[in-house]
Amino acid sequence: MKADLDDEQLWKAVVGAALELPASELYPFNEEWDAARVCGKWFMISSIRGKRIVNLKADPEEAHALCESFESITPGYHMNKKHWISVMAGPGISAELVRELVTESYLLVVAGLPKYRQPVDPTSFGRRGS
Repeated sequence: MKADLDDEQLWKAVVGAALELPASELYPFNEEWDAARVCGKWFMISSIRGKRIVNLKADPEEAHALCESFESITPGYHMNKKHWISVMAGPGISAELVRELVTESYLLVVAGLPKYRQPVDPTSFGRRGS
């Protein structure tokens, strides 16, 4: 059974997943917010508001499904609630899920970059069998 993450484990999983992605970097947004970006565009922004909150980009339909499926995933805190989700430690939030959500957020941002700036092909990066 996959273990539910606590705040510290959630943050370690997010940072680990973000740093494995090509051309991504951690970037302190300000004193209260940490972020990760690719080619100058944010794909993760996080803060602690009583507990760790990690905002990630998500496809709107997928975002809705995630919010319905996990009590610890909500529409993005202080973000566009259609295109961003907030992930907090809680039931069902595993390192594997966090890795998938971080990667998907990254790929959504990469897909919006001009082709010549894309560090990976967002349609095939990380896909099995490609």
